[in-house]
Amino acid sequence: MAKPDNRADNVEHLQQSIQNTKENMKEAESYLNEFSSEISSTELNQIEEKNERRKESIRGFQEEIKDESAFSKE
Repeated sequence: MAKPDNRADNVEHLQQSIQNTKENMKEAESYLNEFSSEISSTELNQIEEKNERRKESIRGFQEEIKDESAFSKE
């Protein structure tokens, strides 16, 4: 039997995901600030690209929150 669609805490989960992603970005930036002169350009680029993907994820989470807010008003 299928579980009912319980979306009650989706916004909370999305907000937590945003917070976790922002924290990961800050940690990566701190790492770069401290060790950028000691790491390879490849590693530097990989970290910068990962943070760009994190920014995209945050935008996606924010869009999902808007969708969930609209859904809960219906």
